[in-house]
Amino acid sequence: MPLRSQAVLQRPEFSMHRALYKSMGYSDYDLARPLIGVANSWNRVLPGHYNLNLVSEYVKQGIFQAGGTPVEFGVMAPCDGIAQGHVGMHYILPSRDLIANDVEMMVQAHQFDAVVLLCSCDKIVPGMLMAAARLDVPAIVVVGGPMEGGCIFDNRPSDSTSLTEGLAMLRAGKIDLQTYIHLENNAAPTCGSCSFLGTANTMCCIAEALGMCLPGSATIPATHAERLRSAQAAGRQIVALVEKGITARQIINQKGIENAVRLATAIGGSTNMALHLPAIAYEADVELTMDHFEELARTTPHIAKVNPASPLNVPDFHAAGGVPAVMKELLPLLHGDALTVSGKTVAENVADAVIHDPRIIKTFAEPWGMGGVAVLRGNLAPNTAITKPAAIKPEMHTFTGKARCFDSEEAANQAILDGTVQAGEVIVIRYEGPKGGPGMREMYIAMKLLYGRGLALSTAVVTDGRFSGTNNGCFVGHVSPEAAEGGPIAVVEDGDLITIDIPNRRLHLHVSDAEIAARLARWRCPEPKFKQGYLALYSRLAESADKGAIIRHK
Repeated sequence: MPLRSQAVLQRPEFSMHRALYKSMGYSDYDLARPLIGVANSWNRVLPGHYNLNLVSEYVKQGIFQAGGTPVEFGVMAPCDGIAQGHVGMHYILPSRDLIANDVEMMVQAHQFDAVVLLCSCDKIVPGMLMAAARLDVPAIVVVGGPMEGGCIFDNRPSDSTSLTEGLAMLRAGKIDLQTYIHLENNAAPTCGSCSFLGTANTMCCIAEALGMCLPGSATIPATHAERLRSAQAAGRQIVALVEKGITARQIINQKGIENAVRLATAIGGSTNMALHLPAIAYEADVELTMDHFEELARTTPHIAKVNPASPLNVPDFHAAGGVPAVMKELLPLLHGDALTVSGKTVAENVADAVIHDPRIIKTFAEPWGMGGVAVLRGNLAPNTAITKPAAIKPEMHTFTGKARCFDSEEAANQAILDGTVQAGEVIVIRYEGPKGGPGMREMYIAMKLLYGRGLALSTAVVTDGRFSGTNNGCFVGHVSPEAAEGGPIAVVEDGDLITIDIPNRRLHLHVSDAEIAARLARWRCPEPKFKQGYLALYSRLAESADKGAIIRHK
């Protein structure tokens, strides 16, 4: 494969470029080899990225070993967890597009021959995968790995989200302050992406299912030595991809996307996948509609149960066989001939995979159930809405309740904390979509507070916002059209009956079509919440949730 970098490093025309590299210590020997961009999203804000500087050192070792020259650069990485429950969450989903743009600009401006994408968490992994698909140069994803589970709380290993459940318990007098502080000190005992199967670990598993990670590498715990050996192997492999001319779109294509959807639903992954996979597909010129997504999800067995569907965390899933074991079980449904960054096909990668723990991973013949993620439609969600039956108790798969409406996350959370939300209610949280939020905040806190209040099995949440992968209870998000676009969710009134019917994929408002139309005729869109800065721009440009909340550029 011709080296892009050599075209801008030839003497004498580009001696200035060589001089700039040499000012940092690069030699003629370095500049004669493939220049491999290392997009490192390390920082000391995000636990999932805290170890990426060390991981990066091993990636660079592998690049040197294989005859390449690593050229490292930084990429932004905000933390969903620290952004929860305040204005910061407006910025999290919009950061995905900035990350994709950042990587694109660095790789293209400097004409790197390939790129290694170091990431671990919620919007950073999809943002980097979007960049890889857009660039179509040799690329490989290296993740930092999940953190270990924390102290036992509520009869299971705790995690960072246990603090929100614990807050409701504290306010309700179920635990004391000393217990709560002990939980704060011990719920997140190591660095790494959060130990449960939230969006972060879901997207890492998706990267592997797409074929963009080395087999088995997505779930190696952050603190394990194998994480570093795998990083070094990825460094060697990126040089091999350059030599073989294997670029990102040979992997991120229709086959890879469909394999990723099936894997994600088979493990009961985060509903945020329904935003990120269409966005990645858009960058790869692959069409992934919600109809196609639902067809794949509905026909895929739910094979692995991981927290929040189970007390067991992602490190336990890794020990049980991880992504390769699940994909081996799914092979009858997968494109086994799909190419991966290993240079081998999916079928070749998983040939020797074994299930080590049937408490977590079941077989294709005897799964936990079908369809870990579901797409709903109805007069409350004419375009679509998303839920996750894998994390919802079977008795809650059908629920009818009276609407209790809130026009912001904060208002809903306060009502739950105050104890005014009652059993039998459907909490409607609106104006939190991509445009109306803006930024489509997670309604994670509301769900956790309901759990802590003992209402998880007697209430439901319906929103045009989204959810964290750690949520359970009964919840429906991504309602489209969103309230800010004049969707029916904007005119739901307190006391209206709403039915969530997951088996029949329906979300129904028990109000006549004529009454909905009359209410919409009277409805007026509220003023934008942000009138300057990036969020003001994002709210004008972002597509709806059923389109992946993408910013269309082609």
